[in-house]
Amino acid sequence: MRIGFIGLGLMGGPLARNLIRAGKNVLVYDLKEEAVDRTLEAGSTGERAASLSDLAGCELVFTSLPLPEHVKGTMLGDDGLYAKLSQGATHIELSTIDPGTANDLYAAAAAKGIGYIQCTLGKTPAHAEKAEEPMFIGGDKALVDKYQDIFKIIGIPNYVGSIEASCAVKLISNMIGMTNVAVLAEGIRVGEKAGLDRNQLLELLSDTGARSFQMDVRGPWIAADDFKPRFAVDLAMKDVRLGLEMARAWNLDLKAMEAALKYFQKCSESGFGQEDCNAVCKIVGE
Repeated sequence: MRIGFIGLGLMGGPLARNLIRAGKNVLVYDLKEEAVDRTLEAGSTGERAASLSDLAGCELVFTSLPLPEHVKGTMLGDDGLYAKLSQGATHIELSTIDPGTANDLYAAAAAKGIGYIQCTLGKTPAHAEKAEEPMFIGGDKALVDKYQDIFKIIGIPNYVGSIEASCAVKLISNMIGMTNVAVLAEGIRVGEKAGLDRNQLLELLSDTGARSFQMDVRGPWIAADDFKPRFAVDLAMKDVRLGLEMARAWNLDLKAMEAALKYFQKCSESGFGQEDCNAVCKIVGE
């Protein structure tokens, strides 16, 4: 089986490398040549695609792209990959996208006789590199079962039922996580006003109800003024925005998460959009 993989960024690259390490024949494509080069270092079964059209003969194609419009632009339309794949091929979509976009892709794929699986990802690039990434998989159960061996190579599969559920799990995770980052930044700022050293404050809070994944991971980065982009402000803002659009469509008013979105929007507008989402601390209290 020949596998196509589009998008070799922080999340896609590790998953593509896992497939290559497992000896799978993987044809990879990314606009950044250095991302392709790094992925191909994983093993001899990886191959560079000169263009998206080169993936037309693949039985299975993964996409891992930043925005919903990037996925739609790649797969849909007269020049999109759905128009070039053979009937019976399958598209596994790994990006963080909204349910509406996922359903549009599913319908377009079905019209061409192509299978569609939504598979969102739960943790970090470091987990992805070690094939320890939780995956929230939605779509036709028989089709998902067909690729269980592939899923087990790249991460930890969890079947959640519908395509909508797959999108929702990731968006909910990121809405909660990024709201936690905003609240953490607020707490650290209050501690500074009280004269507390950042590291001491984090140590004291680690044995209280304030402790969270984001505090454990991003708290020390904030304390060290480390804003290298593990998960950039602009991506965080995108995910929270998509999640809130999903919630509003279901007539839910999520006030805390709406407030967090405003923080990330202001952070991006202040010029910090390409820094890690912990850079939200720079605009807290302004």
